[in-house]
Amino acid sequence: MIYDTPKFRLMGDRALLVEVGDEIHPSVNRKVRELFLRLDREAVKGVKELVPGYRSVMIVYDPLTIAPASLQETAIRLHEEESGSHLPEPKSLEVPVVYGGRFGPDLSWVASFHGIPPEEVIRYHSRPLYQVYMIGFTPGFPYLGEIPKPIETPRRETPRTVVPQGSVAIAQKQTGIYPVQSPGGWHIIGWTPLKLFDAGKWPPTPIEIGDHVRFFSIQEKEIGRWET
Repeated sequence: MIYDTPKFRLMGDRALLVEVGDEIHPSVNRKVRELFLRLDREAVKGVKELVPGYRSVMIVYDPLTIAPASLQETAIRLHEEESGSHLPEPKSLEVPVVYGGRFGPDLSWVASFHGIPPEEVIRYHSRPLYQVYMIGFTPGFPYLGEIPKPIETPRRETPRTVVPQGSVAIAQKQTGIYPVQSPGGWHIIGWTPLKLFDAGKWPPTPIEIGDHVRFFSIQEKEIGRWET
């Protein structure tokens, strides 16, 4: 549900969280992106950074320049503008994945959890055109949704301390790609040779919030063809 009026949460003394809805849904995320772009175009004095999420935008600000009450008034005004902002045309990224084996150590567990063959997990996972709901956790990590209900899977009970760069994983209704080596609590079902974060390039990641991602299965012998 999209709120008629945004809800606000103070995040310390230098950030304000603007919540526009109460669920993970494309329509809620669209309002997030619209509000994010409107705030960016408004160029409010004292605003240092804007961080869009699934259903909210965090405004990082200088408390010596602008007060939270003023930011709330601005956010409400922009939220109430007529929908139809010219959002950027979404880009699409096709992501090759080597599923299972040493590349996807949790694929068999996920299949067993749902009582289906690993091939079915792969089929379900590679079927949708996913939306990039947000980028976060680590630089360039895309939160993608939603995965088909037959493979919705709770997070791992014990997170891994090291997840390899390129790992493709799922948790609850989400799937994502680890662009850098990091800890992680999602189930790793595959690996992609595509490089999703490069600090030496601009933009450093080929996808952003609002874009689309589709996975497709490849064999280990094909990895060299896709390495970037």
